[in-house]
Amino acid sequence: MIVLFSFSITKLVLVTLSFSLGLLLLIIAYKKLLAYLGKSNIITEDYCVLYGIEEQPSKGEIEFYFTTNQNRSYKLELLNPDMTHHSIVKSGEAKEGGVIIRFDTTTVDNGTYFYQLETDNQKTMKKFEIYN
Repeated sequence: MIVLFSFSITKLVLVTLSFSLGLLLLIIAYKKLLAYLGKSNIITEDYCVLYGIEEQPSKGEIEFYFTTNQNRSYKLELLNPDMTHHSIVKSGEAKEGGVIIRFDTTTVDNGTYFYQLETDNQKTMKKFEIYN
């Protein structure tokens, strides 16, 4: 027996529209789920922003710069390439706004180093090179 399937244009259009509508609803539900889960994002105002050194490689006196939205204590530390402690550049109290810390690179050997900003709720670091 031969069974013939016949599709009318109307049925084909309805199936295509139904599939498209289902896919669209699935995408909308996925976006809503992502938005719901994203509500618990980290509040960036609670953290300092440490900026990179503009002049690479660094030489002479350089300026470390970070910003904070509230008064807080901090420690800026210089780390060796293997992430071990080299020296403390400066520690103290930062007021709200931008903080510039000057550092003389001639006091350390040439090479690759990391600088790390540590506060009561964060540690952030960046890499830089010194060539005097």
